[in-house]
Amino acid sequence: MQLVTPGIGLIFWMTLSFLIVLFLLKKFAWKPILESLKERENSIEEALNSAEKAKQEMQNIKLENDKILAQAKIERDGILKEAKEVRAQIINEAKKAAELEAHKLKEDALSEIKGEKEKAINQIRQQMAILSVEIAEKIIKKELSSENKQEEIIQSYVQDVKLN
Repeated sequence: MQLVTPGIGLIFWMTLSFLIVLFLLKKFAWKPILESLKERENSIEEALNSAEKAKQEMQNIKLENDKILAQAKIERDGILKEAKEVRAQIINEAKKAAELEAHKLKEDALSEIKGEKEKAINQIRQQMAILSVEIAEKIIKKELSSENKQEEIIQSYVQDVKLN
């Protein structure tokens, strides 16, 4: 049973050794260990605070980016709407210009057709006059080929002049 129960001398020397080691640790090791643990705790706390600040800043940046994106979408929609209006205006102006040009071309064509028609009618009249003169000349030559006929015509003209 001696193995199970230690002796008083052993307990005394073990307690004395423990107290010496405890004193030495308290005097030289506990303070630096506790200070380094405190520094470590402070640095971890600062890192957590920095991480929380970074997380907060990221949320703020995300909100700001969302606002900027929404504003950009609104501006884009405005620009697209304005572009559509400008396009519609240009198309309308082009249509009006084309209609005016077509109307002008139509009027020019009609006036040119009218001028050509009058020119053709005048040419036909001139040709009719020439033909009429030629026909009259041939008829008169045929009628006036004899002297008796010439005298009869002169007499009839003279009587017509006297009557008028």
